[in-house]
Amino acid sequence: MRKWNFCAATVLVLAATASLRADDWPQWRGVHRDGVWSETGVVERFSSDRLVPQWRVEIGSGYSGPTVAEGRVYVTDRVTQPKQIERVHCFDEKTGKKIWSHEYRCIYSNVSYEAGPRAAVTVYDGRAYSLGTMGNFFCFDAATGKIHWQKDLKKEYKVRMPIWGLASAPLIEGDLVILQVGGEGDADVVAFDRVTGKEVWRALPDEPSYSAPIVIEQGGKRVLVQYTGRRVVGLDPKSGKVYWSVPFPPKQMVIGIATPVHSGDMLFLTNFFDGSLMVALNPTKPEAKELWRRAGPSEQETDALHSIISTPIMRDGYVYGVDSYGELRCLDAKTGDRIWEDRTAVPRNRWATIHFIERGNASDRVWMFNDVGELIIAKLSPKGFEEISRAKLIEPTHDQLPSRRGGVTWAHPAFANRHVFARSDKELLCVDLSAK
Repeated sequence: MRKWNFCAATVLVLAATASLRADDWPQWRGVHRDGVWSETGVVERFSSDRLVPQWRVEIGSGYSGPTVAEGRVYVTDRVTQPKQIERVHCFDEKTGKKIWSHEYRCIYSNVSYEAGPRAAVTVYDGRAYSLGTMGNFFCFDAATGKIHWQKDLKKEYKVRMPIWGLASAPLIEGDLVILQVGGEGDADVVAFDRVTGKEVWRALPDEPSYSAPIVIEQGGKRVLVQYTGRRVVGLDPKSGKVYWSVPFPPKQMVIGIATPVHSGDMLFLTNFFDGSLMVALNPTKPEAKELWRRAGPSEQETDALHSIISTPIMRDGYVYGVDSYGELRCLDAKTGDRIWEDRTAVPRNRWATIHFIERGNASDRVWMFNDVGELIIAKLSPKGFEEISRAKLIEPTHDQLPSRRGGVTWAHPAFANRHVFARSDKELLCVDLSAK
């Protein structure tokens, strides 16, 4: 009987464990590139106002968020002494022990905000793809750091370098790796064979933005969505053929950073100076048109949403995002009308930032990482912002924005295997978020 009870108990434990979902965070904004974190078995609220790291390691400065895949954590950084170099690091997910690191000479030329690389490393099928600020593009063996192939995009494509450098996280689509290059001629977006590095197609004469591409389903087709310096475009990801184009020209300068947000038959874009654009997607075929556009006389005098770095979320017919000076806002997705505003989620500052992470599995919770290093569990609804729990995750640093008192943490954290991985200009750390 005792033996039977032990076996039965073992089966129950294994069944309960199997019911818990764990995921990696292998690319920009997670598994599906949509800012959704669907793991189960994580905390519902924090036990204290400061989270204790499981491990922490010293790194250099950079804007790129970490990614996590197959037991390894990837992040890029920059150092300037004794010479200017960018680095790509790989750490053990459990311990923080360095597995491999690759460095290369990289002199920043005519680039503002020199704290380091912008684009998150993309990991897929045993390969890690890294894009540096000046266009150094690598395909590594994800486990060993061996270079499969590399490209100097600035030289090869005569990149029209944006003022803040290249920032578009590489996207894997089938046999291709696609990114916004900003090359001369029709080479704003370029697709490469992800194994060999050979160019497959190039498209668009547009100047580049900083926004990462995504792929959506529309009318039974895969559609590559790219927010360029002048418009948002839907492309055939296999060929680069343009399906549709909706203008979104800049008033002052190209400043599109946030990733397009897709929900149902709508696509939302925002930037600091130009406010908000909602695109209506034809559900039966790859066509699109402007639904509404909202912007005030300035980024401060506005009823729209003027996000700078952070990508908003759209759920249940509403858009939630943080505005130019830290105003957390809710908009009606159909009209653009503002429903409410809250000023408690992040301190008021020019270019205030919150990274939004939706909880999957029909959860009503949203996790928010603000630019002073706080992690917030909250509910967002048309009724308002309901804070459930808040704790300090990481201390802000000054390299990313030297002019701000107290520093910032602008890099998007990774949420993987019931842990959060966050970086500053000094360290990368890991915190256990599993429910005890």
